[in-house]
Amino acid sequence: MSVLRRQVAIPAAAIVLMLSLAAPVSASHSWGGYHWARTANPFTINLGDNVSGLWDSMLVTASNDWTQSTVLNTAVVAGGTRAKTCRATAGRVEVCSARYGNTGWLGLAQIWISGGQHITQGIVKNNDYYFGNSTYAYNNTAEMQHVICQEIGHTFGLGHQSEDGSSQNSCMDYYNNTSYLDTTSTRPNQHDYDQLAAIYSHLDSSSTVGNAATGAAGAQGAEQSSWGRLIASSNSGREQTFRHDLGGGRSVITFVIWA
Repeated sequence: MSVLRRQVAIPAAAIVLMLSLAAPVSASHSWGGYHWARTANPFTINLGDNVSGLWDSMLVTASNDWTQSTVLNTAVVAGGTRAKTCRATAGRVEVCSARYGNTGWLGLAQIWISGGQHITQGIVKNNDYYFGNSTYAYNNTAEMQHVICQEIGHTFGLGHQSEDGSSQNSCMDYYNNTSYLDTTSTRPNQHDYDQLAAIYSHLDSSSTVGNAATGAAGAQGAEQSSWGRLIASSNSGREQTFRHDLGGGRSVITFVIWA
C-alpha cells in the first residue's frame, strides 16, 4: 500500500499479517508452511460474518472466489463475535469490520498455530477508520475487495505473491487500487489456487477444522505491545517479524509490513 500498511499478526500460536509493499515475486507464496489440519480434501472453512455495509457483498464475493480452489471450500455463516473485539472461534475464521482507529493498517489477518504449523482458528479485521474516511485515499470498492480477499487468503496459509507494488492480477499482491474503476488484483489467480493445492497436497491424521478443532489458545489483540521481540527486519525496516513465546510449546509470531 502507499500511505498505510496492511498487517498480519500471530498470537497464541497465532500469526498476523499486514498488507503493504516491498519484495519481489516468488515462485512459492506459502506462508511458513502454515495450514489447517484435515483428513480429506476438499474441506470447508466457515467464514463468520461480522461485517456490515459494503463489506457484506465483498465477503460473499471473496468466499465464492476462494471456493474455486480444488482443495478447499468456504462458507459464509453467522458471525460468532462482536465486530469491534473480533475474537477468534476455534475451527473457523471470523471476519470483522469496524473503526479500529488510526492504527496505520487497512486490513489485518491473524491465525493461531498449534503443533508448529497447524492453524486452529483465525480472524480478519477490515479497518473502517480508513475506508470511508475522506482524509485518506482508500474510499473505493476495488481496494476494499483487494483487502478482504487478501486477508482471508492469509488465513489459509498463503503469503504474498509480490510486495513491490506491481500487479500480479492477484489479491495476494501489494497493488494499490486507486479507483473503484480499477478492479485489478481484487481476486485470486491461478497461481494462488496452485499454491493452495501444493500446501494441502498431504493429509493429516487429525483435523483442526470446525468442531474438530481443539487446543486453540484464547484470542488476543494484535497491539504492537503484545508482538514480543523483533527477530527479523529488512534493510529498509519495511518488513519485520516479531515472536512472543507463550510457554508450553506455544508462541505468537507477528509479521508486519509497514508502508
